[in-house]
Amino acid sequence: MKITNYEKKNYVLKDKKNLKILLIIKRLEKNDLDKKDKEILNLARTQLKKDWQTPLITYLNKLIKKYKK
Repeated sequence: MKITNYEKKNYVLKDKKNLKILLIIKRLEKNDLDKKDKEILNLARTQLKKDWQTPLITYLNKLIKKYKK
């Protein structure tokens, strides 16, 4: 699978494990995924970014709001 310019610019792909994760994500995205699986793949993609902490904090804050009682 081809790595896009966006992915080359924004993701840390020097590590072979990160590249493998991206290729697995791209392979899975070709399927008809349900909403939850798409959300998980989106979160996994954010973990490949140079600043992976910010999207993770955003996601976790959404969960806090969801389960806040």
